[in-house]
Amino acid sequence: MIRSFDDKSSEDWQDRVQQVADAIRRRVLDHTLRHNGGYLSQACSAAEVLATLYLRVMNLGPSQGPLVPPPFPGVPGSDNPASFTGASYNGPKSPELDRFIFSPVHYALVLYSVLIEVGRLAENALEHFNQDGSTVELIGAEHSPGHEVTAGSLGQAISQAGGIALARRLRGDTGRVWVFMSDGEFQEGQTWEAFQALSHYRLGNLGVYVDKNGQQCDGAMNDVMTIDPLGDRLRAFGAEVHEVDGHDPAALAAPANRPADADRPLVVIARTDPCRGIELLRQRAPKLHYVRFKDQQEFQQMQRLL
Repeated sequence: MIRSFDDKSSEDWQDRVQQVADAIRRRVLDHTLRHNGGYLSQACSAAEVLATLYLRVMNLGPSQGPLVPPPFPGVPGSDNPASFTGASYNGPKSPELDRFIFSPVHYALVLYSVLIEVGRLAENALEHFNQDGSTVELIGAEHSPGHEVTAGSLGQAISQAGGIALARRLRGDTGRVWVFMSDGEFQEGQTWEAFQALSHYRLGNLGVYVDKNGQQCDGAMNDVMTIDPLGDRLRAFGAEVHEVDGHDPAALAAPANRPADADRPLVVIARTDPCRGIELLRQRAPKLHYVRFKDQQEFQQMQRLL
């Protein structure tokens, strides 16, 4: 059976995705200006991808997390069953519902902003951002809103997602597992080992969206360690690959409409712009990973965008 995405007006849902994406950028820009630092380029590149996932692609239940996130519950352990609270914002882990694994945890501010814009988190949740004792962490973990697992070093989450997808298939769950990744993670050997396993176990119930913005902490991807041709490499590892405009909601959503009995992992490579919506960032390229505005004139120019 092919999952249908025709239940809503095409124009209406795409407009809604764009509204949410634009709001994500504004919220992250405002936070970056007020706190003199933030992962802003990641919001520019990933806003439509994440908005499309939450509003169109993923079949999630209602949030089970409090609108204002609770304080840090302590490290995971047998005597602390409340340690994994982040996934509750993506709804219950029911067999018919999807699961979402968020890999590049330095994008946490972007994910929190998504949760706010889609009504799963209160607007004042960001007041707790990066404070001692808060779950709204700078680098998200299993207790942070929207995060089901601690990704650790980049590249680890895809392996965890593969294990979840395999377990769900063995149980007969009909819900799928979705993973959001950054392109820099394809410089990691573990990522390729994971895809080898995904294909070996024929995990067609797992889908990956990649923010291919061409940037990493040390500069442009192609200058540090190229990963191209990424699509061809993933196909060689057995994945079904679609390469799309990462700022086009319809193009992003289309590959998810696949047969329920698909037996290959799905990868949607979203070609994105790390300066989308904030042209002033281009003068900083390729140093876009973490942004601070020390120049007063530049700060004031950015404020006018809000």
